[in-house]
Amino acid sequence: MKISVIQLIKLGQKYLSLWPEKFELTQYFEDYWAVQSARFVCRYFPALAMVTVVTQLYFASGYPFGQGSIEQAINALPQALVYGLFLISMPVQALIFSGVKADKFLPPSLAVWYQNGLKKMKQQVQQNTVNENDSTIANLTMHKPRYIDLAQLLRLTFANQ
Repeated sequence: MKISVIQLIKLGQKYLSLWPEKFELTQYFEDYWAVQSARFVCRYFPALAMVTVVTQLYFASGYPFGQGSIEQAINALPQALVYGLFLISMPVQALIFSGVKADKFLPPSLAVWYQNGLKKMKQQVQQNTVNENDSTIANLTMHKPRYIDLAQLLRLTFANQ
C-alpha cells in the first residue's frame, strides 16, 4: 500500500506507542530491540543535537581558551548545523523505518501465531473475562495481518494480565 511520508511517520509513532515494554518479548520477537532503539533515539537525540550544536559553537568561538570572538563562532556555524541536522534527522529516520515495518505483512509462521492468539482473545471476550472493550479486538484483522496488528494484540494481551 502506498502511503505518504507523513502518514508513514504517524504510523511509526503509533507502532512504537503500541508495542509493549515487556522484556520477556525479547525471546520471541526480534522487533523488541528495534522498537526500544527507536524509542531511545526519538527520546534523546533531539536534545543531543542541540547540545552538539551549542558545544561546537562554544569551543569554536575560542572563549574557553581566552581568545574568543563571535566571528570564529560564525565561521563554525555551518559545520555545527550539519552535525545538528544529522542528529535531528535520526528520530525521523527511526519513525519512518518503524512505519515501514508496521505496514509489512507478518511472515506465515508469525501470522499463524497471531491468528491463534486472536482467536483466544475473542474467546475470552465471549466469556467476559477480558475488561478491554470489544471494538478494539474486533478491529484486529484475521486475514493478512500486519506488524501493527501484532503490536495491538500484544498490547491487549499484556493489558489483560
